[in-house]
Amino acid sequence: MANPPFNQKAWRAENELKDDPRWAGYDVPPTSNANYGWILNIVSKLSANGSAGFLLANGALSGDGTELEIRKQLLQNHLVEAIVILPRNMFYSTDISVTLWILNNNKRARMVEQNGKMVRYRNREDEVLFIDLRQWGEPFEKKYIQFSTEQIQQIAANFHNWQRVGYEKTYHNEPEYCYSATLDEIEKKGWSLVPSKYIEFRNRDEQIDFDTKMKQLQAEMRDLFQQEEESKQELKALFEKLGYSL
Repeated sequence: MANPPFNQKAWRAENELKDDPRWAGYDVPPTSNANYGWILNIVSKLSANGSAGFLLANGALSGDGTELEIRKQLLQNHLVEAIVILPRNMFYSTDISVTLWILNNNKRARMVEQNGKMVRYRNREDEVLFIDLRQWGEPFEKKYIQFSTEQIQQIAANFHNWQRVGYEKTYHNEPEYCYSATLDEIEKKGWSLVPSKYIEFRNRDEQIDFDTKMKQLQAEMRDLFQQEEESKQELKALFEKLGYSL
């Protein structure tokens, strides 16, 4: 797990670290932003079956130029397991929404012993799971947001179900929550990892019955005007009682 600095500028000189072994097989991360330098540093430390989770600013999901080329290489090397976009106000240091990246160096089908049980993972090399949690969470210390224990369990179960054999029965793409995208779909979106490009979002405006809504608003405004008129009459009567007419 890691939480590197976001969007570090001028993190290396133009001619520095160009042959760094951490970038082997990838383009050299740009000097203008260290985000992909951090990503490749993490990738270089993964074991054969290693996985990593780290936070980055949302801008890293869709950068152009060298960042685009590195992101494309990461996807074609089957390293990106999941992209999880988080709510705002989850951190003391920033109020922005950020992204949790999950990388996995072995997305192939295999059997793994976990807690004394054998778990069967399916091949996910050509898939990436997108999860949008911006509407999740509950208040924490008045101005912050945190996930409840139940929500964490639900998110984790959904992720693990997607990873494992039999996911056809246990995992389903869900509008405004999650979507399993193929590399072909991601390529057609210009190798962008922005979750909203894949997850379905409902257009609630299309579902509004405007006549019903306007009648409801009409009734509310009528009540408001009536209350206002009653308040005026009460105030007028009070002044008259005191010997002052309005």
